[in-house]
Amino acid sequence: MTEFAEGRPCWAVATFADVEGAKRFYSDVLGWTFGEASSEYGGYTEAQSDGKRVAAVTPPMPGEDVQPAWCLYVAVPDAAATAAKVKDAGGELVLEPMQVGPLGTMALVREPGGAGFGIWQPDRHHGFEKYGETGGYAWAEFFTRDAKATDAFLTAVFPYRGQKMADEHVDFAVFSVGEGEPAVGRMVMGEDFPPDLPAYVNVYFAVPDCDVAVKTAQEHGGTLRFGPMTSPFGRFAAISDPQGANFTVIDLDTKEGSVPELDAL
Repeated sequence: MTEFAEGRPCWAVATFADVEGAKRFYSDVLGWTFGEASSEYGGYTEAQSDGKRVAAVTPPMPGEDVQPAWCLYVAVPDAAATAAKVKDAGGELVLEPMQVGPLGTMALVREPGGAGFGIWQPDRHHGFEKYGETGGYAWAEFFTRDAKATDAFLTAVFPYRGQKMADEHVDFAVFSVGEGEPAVGRMVMGEDFPPDLPAYVNVYFAVPDCDVAVKTAQEHGGTLRFGPMTSPFGRFAAISDPQGANFTVIDLDTKEGSVPELDAL
């Protein structure tokens, strides 16, 4: 069982009006298989890769009209205490802490820059069983137009150490848990982003071949938004699925260039 330290991404759930269509798309593109829908939790269905839990899809609540999107959940030891920190740091509680049966406690929040995400206090459900492996979650980034507000929020709510990447072309920061491995990134949305695109959290899933994943996604109704591009961290491409949910695929083994230096925020 994987244990996630406070501040580490631990789970991802996407809401779709057409859940069966989403299952077919992600099965084709990421090779996922899906279990039985849980009527107890409103049709929530978990995805697996090589028999390991990697994500979940769910229909909207009755009468709810939501834009399909991936929601990243961050691990916390006490959802109520973290929710209080969210409010103190200028964030918004979209959904107050709520116990999800014996699985854990969740809350939905929005940081001051506008990006929404979830917090998760685990009980029986600890989250990803694949992390940084093909078929599973690989990385996530907060895309914001207000770096100062987002950076201050993240370091106030979670035990993060923030560092800015020394790159004149992008305004990018990395947040690590203590002195450990990076947990999440933060990217400033510049003029090349559509002005009406709201802040969001971009979730990366690992694939064996980025170009093949892009081709498969396009063949099954997906739209290429950026890339493919090879970086020091892997070859990646940003995609929208047929229902409009954004995500990124990354081949973690195909790398190019040196990792930029990081300076304290």
